[in-house]
Amino acid sequence: MEPDLISKKDLLQQTGISYGQLYRWKRMGLIPEEWFTRKSTFTGQETFFPRDKMLERVERIRNMKDEDLSLEAIADTFSPAMVADVSLTPEEVRSRKFVSDAALDLFLERRPGSDPLLFGELLAAAVLDTLLSGGEISLDEGRTLVDTLAAGVVATQGREYEIVLVRKLGLSAWLLKPAGCEIILEPSARAVVRLGLREVAEQLKQALK
Repeated sequence: MEPDLISKKDLLQQTGISYGQLYRWKRMGLIPEEWFTRKSTFTGQETFFPRDKMLERVERIRNMKDEDLSLEAIADTFSPAMVADVSLTPEEVRSRKFVSDAALDLFLERRPGSDPLLFGELLAAAVLDTLLSGGEISLDEGRTLVDTLAAGVVATQGREYEIVLVRKLGLSAWLLKPAGCEIILEPSARAVVRLGLREVAEQLKQALK
């Protein structure tokens, strides 16, 4: 289904931000490149954005600026890059409740031990928690999700990626793909879950502060 979009003109009018602000935020990485979509209209080519995500992002940027954060600090929060100095033991993760106990227990099945979890592992656990809590995946799919992220999440550092669950005839498989890159499936297969790693990483960075 086509996402609900807002035109650049309507966005600027509704939020009161300027053209210059919008493109400065884009250059600094506060707004993802893939949210800028060019479409043909009766007046020519226009730029559109995912309405809900864009309005929420503008509001978040304003709120963070009100807290006297610089644009550079805000951009770091929104960056898909990992946080190099994060290291938390499973007990610390459990006590700080970054993820549910159920998701952490399932994650630790695939990654046993008491060694500290680095940011990429915390991100994998957070993705698992997001999809399990929403009832979108089974426990077995959760286990293979952890394996998929463990194999690929380091390669995604600094880049925009999505995790996609494909189901066909009772079988399922995970894909880790660059954001904005479409996948073409045979008619009997369906992409039933799509989740951007950037969005989860942003939420995790906020929780780690």
